[in-house]
Amino acid sequence: MAEITAPQSPVTAEQFADEIREQLKYTQGVTVEQAKPADVYVATATAVRRHLMDSWMKTQTDMVNGNTKAVGYLSAEFLMGKQLENALLNAGLTDQFDKAVKALGFDAQEVIDAEYEPGLGNGGLGRLAACFIDSLASLGVPAFGYGIQYKYGIFKQEFDENGKQVETPDYWLANEEPWGHIDYNRDQKVSFGGEVVEENGKKVWKPAWSVRAVPVDYMVPGYASGRVNTLRLWTAKSYDEFDLLTFNKSEYLDAVKPQVEAENISKILYPEDSTPQGKALRLEQQYFFVSASIHDAIRVFYPGQDKPDLTTFPNKINFQLNDTHPVIGIPELMRVLMDEYDYDWDTAWDITRHTFNYTCHTLLPEALEVWPSKLIGELLPRHLEIIEKIQDQFAAELKAKGIADGTAKDMAIYTGDAVRMAYLATYGGSHVNGVAELHSQLLKDVTLKNFSDAYPDKFTNVTNGVTPRRFIKLANPRLSDLITEGLGTDKWLSDLELLKGLIPLADDDEFVKKFAAVKQANKVDFSNFAKRKYGFDIDPNTMINTMVKRLHEYKRQALKILSVIADYADIKSGKVSADDVMPRTIVFGAKAAPGYYLAKQTIQLINNVARVVNNDPDVKGKLNVYFPWNYNIELAQNLIPATDLDEQISQAGKEASGTGNMKFALNGALTVGTLDGANVEIRERVGAENFFLFGMTEPEVSALYAKGYDTKGLSREYYEKDPQLKAAIDMVADGTFSDGDKDTYKDLVNDWLTKDYFMTLADFRAYMDIQAQIEETYRDPMKWSRMAVLNVANSGYFSSDRSIEDYLERIWHTGPLA
Repeated sequence: MAEITAPQSPVTAEQFADEIREQLKYTQGVTVEQAKPADVYVATATAVRRHLMDSWMKTQTDMVNGNTKAVGYLSAEFLMGKQLENALLNAGLTDQFDKAVKALGFDAQEVIDAEYEPGLGNGGLGRLAACFIDSLASLGVPAFGYGIQYKYGIFKQEFDENGKQVETPDYWLANEEPWGHIDYNRDQKVSFGGEVVEENGKKVWKPAWSVRAVPVDYMVPGYASGRVNTLRLWTAKSYDEFDLLTFNKSEYLDAVKPQVEAENISKILYPEDSTPQGKALRLEQQYFFVSASIHDAIRVFYPGQDKPDLTTFPNKINFQLNDTHPVIGIPELMRVLMDEYDYDWDTAWDITRHTFNYTCHTLLPEALEVWPSKLIGELLPRHLEIIEKIQDQFAAELKAKGIADGTAKDMAIYTGDAVRMAYLATYGGSHVNGVAELHSQLLKDVTLKNFSDAYPDKFTNVTNGVTPRRFIKLANPRLSDLITEGLGTDKWLSDLELLKGLIPLADDDEFVKKFAAVKQANKVDFSNFAKRKYGFDIDPNTMINTMVKRLHEYKRQALKILSVIADYADIKSGKVSADDVMPRTIVFGAKAAPGYYLAKQTIQLINNVARVVNNDPDVKGKLNVYFPWNYNIELAQNLIPATDLDEQISQAGKEASGTGNMKFALNGALTVGTLDGANVEIRERVGAENFFLFGMTEPEVSALYAKGYDTKGLSREYYEKDPQLKAAIDMVADGTFSDGDKDTYKDLVNDWLTKDYFMTLADFRAYMDIQAQIEETYRDPMKWSRMAVLNVANSGYFSSDRSIEDYLERIWHTGPLA
């Protein structure tokens, strides 16, 4: 690896202060004396963009003119987080910023806080995409991130007086947004509906309506690479935004109807799809951004050419399908090649299959998108024709391979009634990868077994990773400084495997004490943040025990809250004295999909357990539960560095990877978890003795399903046999956490006792036993801190830089610009 030097701009703090003054005057129209922190934020962001502009433009020029193949990362989500600190870091302006804003009379943290977090993602899928485009830029690999500029994000989470989740619009674009550059001159036309006719022996799609896809470009600066890539997000506009004649008839709503219908496409992330209209909108969104992106890539790499030689397209750019959302891009590229550029089927197919690769992020069948063919036929009739022909070709290939008819039917991409997008992606791309070793193996052995048997060379693994720039350097500056001190270099930010140099320091008492002091200071900072942001009174002298992730039954937030209730029941019954309880603060963070009833019930239960437990004098502050609403990157960057114990307790065989577990380990939290997703690899690398393992393995889970666990009510046996579990569930059922109302959680309780599909009750005893071991370990501060140091030291593998290097070697076969 080339010698890496941290970026440091030659601009002085005084010069940067002058640049901010200039931007305040010319972009904000205010003097320094009139300015508010929000003005200074916008002015600073504008100044930083100017510093990055030359590198951005040079990167684009070199990408088109060079011999290095670019990456097009197609993703429905990019959970970017706030941009200012990251841009300052990568531009080498962090120190100058701190001094400049102070000289201008402002507090640097207030300026940073003035930025509103972009509502462009929801969870791990979107954050992974953000880490990956950061690493691509930092490694100097030319890339576009392609997605949608959602006006309102997914939703802003609030809790009502009963603890229920309430979804409200996330007005993240309501204030001035200085990072995105709207380019109306590079728009693309995206069409829908209509019919397919034959003209002069050629299929011609006659769409019924079209929208205008307008790009909004965000700079993605690399760390110490001198490269700035592009995140290009599409926003939907109408070609006929306003009907003046209709308006003048006082039919005001009808006058803007085309505009409203077009802009609905880029309004929110993951619109509720329980209705036909919702399903249609989701498909419109997916086609909208991939169609615009494919046409944009052709425009970028073949500038000014009416009929370019697109047989070279796979040598120009490689599209990575981040889950199934962008898979409609496969028939779209086929359509473009055949209908717009006159290539025959075989040539178009060869280009297409060498252009796309597919990352599968799930093992859950319901998460593998399946679209009704009727809906595709209505919205994208030409694409359905192409999908039918792809299916015919696929069936012929399977027959030639000697695949049995029954198996071939099970593998069908197009069934007549439906289109299976994961199957289309697997057949239509060059490679399919899982995102952790266990996940990739289960993809081959279970989820996509027939495809793996028929096309074994397509399948590979790329374990996920996270960017150390945001999640250590920015989120945890104290730890970052201590690591640099311990290693004697800051080059670990570009080569995270250098963290192994900390291993000997786990035996150095002085270093371990410094490490513990960093964790304690971070806990104090988080306590102050939680008080300021949420009004919580968190005791930083307790263990901070965190469970943050999307709310889904398989992730088993229910297991965690049942353990809390069990501990509370022991205290209330006198079985355990509160004086003997190790003080623990449990922090949850999660959003539930608006239509996910049991997930929303779980959120309500957690909030009401918190209300009861936190206000019970019998507990004496030894057990506290907090659920900050609207979990986002800002909260993550404050909470992760303060966490002592991280919960990764999904049912074995259900989590694809998990990247939260990586962030926590890198920041010195110990993990309690099952052998699921990336937990397996984390445990292997940090050492089994530094990881709290519990629960069934995936084969044991499968064996219990085979016995009829979820169909024969076997979960009730666990309830009856375990007094602690029974006491906890009984408290939920008897109204302890619902003001005596026994009906509030009856559906949740009934599900636990009759179905419990993700085996929360079956793993409960093992979970309680490991928690007892955790408490015993935590009572020895030096032992705990040594284990934490070793977690940091052995987590270098989980850098997103390493993930991208694996993609470059195994899938994309490209590299950095010269």
